[in-house]
Amino acid sequence: MKIASNILSLHAPKRFKMQIFKQKEAIGQEIDKLKSEGKSIGFVPTMGALHDGHLFLVSQAGASCDVVVVSIFVNPTQFDNPNDLKKYPRTLSADLILLEHLNLPILVFAPTAENIYGTKIEAENFSFGGLEFEMEGKFRNGHFNGVGTVVKKFFEIVKPDKAFFGEKDFQQLQIIRKLTKLSNLPIEIVGCAIKREDSGLARSSRNERLSHHQKEKASKIYQILLGAKQLFGTKSASQVSKWVKKEFEKLHDIQLEYFEIANVDTLKSITRKSKNQEYRAFIAAYVGETRLIDNIALND
Repeated sequence: MKIASNILSLHAPKRFKMQIFKQKEAIGQEIDKLKSEGKSIGFVPTMGALHDGHLFLVSQAGASCDVVVVSIFVNPTQFDNPNDLKKYPRTLSADLILLEHLNLPILVFAPTAENIYGTKIEAENFSFGGLEFEMEGKFRNGHFNGVGTVVKKFFEIVKPDKAFFGEKDFQQLQIIRKLTKLSNLPIEIVGCAIKREDSGLARSSRNERLSHHQKEKASKIYQILLGAKQLFGTKSASQVSKWVKKEFEKLHDIQLEYFEIANVDTLKSITRKSKNQEYRAFIAAYVGETRLIDNIALND
């Protein structure tokens, strides 16, 4: 029996103990220790209310790095609407259970706003070469200053080798890439594919605020994006945009905020296509009081 027990233990999967940190000083010391041992660090910043999209990012980080740091922090400086900040779901206990089930070497960093910002909770002003003024920047005043501020602070604390971001927030992804260049940070920014529900709805923490009926309605957003992609092969960008707006006019439960076809690098909206350029279609819409965003590559 002893020999059999030893054989079983050899084949049993290794169990990793997840560590949870509340203070930047404590996690900073642990990361310094790991780096001194030659460990590579992957970083996945989140605002909590974790779903399969987040878990996919963490799994991707775990596949290419020795240790994964997952931050869970609802950043106050990126909300232009105080009510939106107040309503944002906070589910730390459930988030920790989901992360533990991944069985990866994870350090969870769940600080307070005071621990990150000190007594003065405000955003730094950035210039991202105009990326910040397109799409989301037109509708969410100061949003990307808040994003840039908190991500830069986390980068300084975590000192990751790689940081993983979902393509659902593609504009944010491009801005973070710009941030690392502006700040001369030796961090590889990894973009990961959008994870979707069976209906096609992009996974988002905000989906938790939708009723079952609203989720069914919200799936039309992706269906329209797919239609736009198909049309983009034969129609001009302006014709595709007109078609999308007409499709949303048929929907009484979804209010379109914007639809834009933009250059992948500059994020500037186009009306005409050019050869050898990559484009994506971007959308923001309200389902009830819940604002959802999505996007799709148009060239592949």
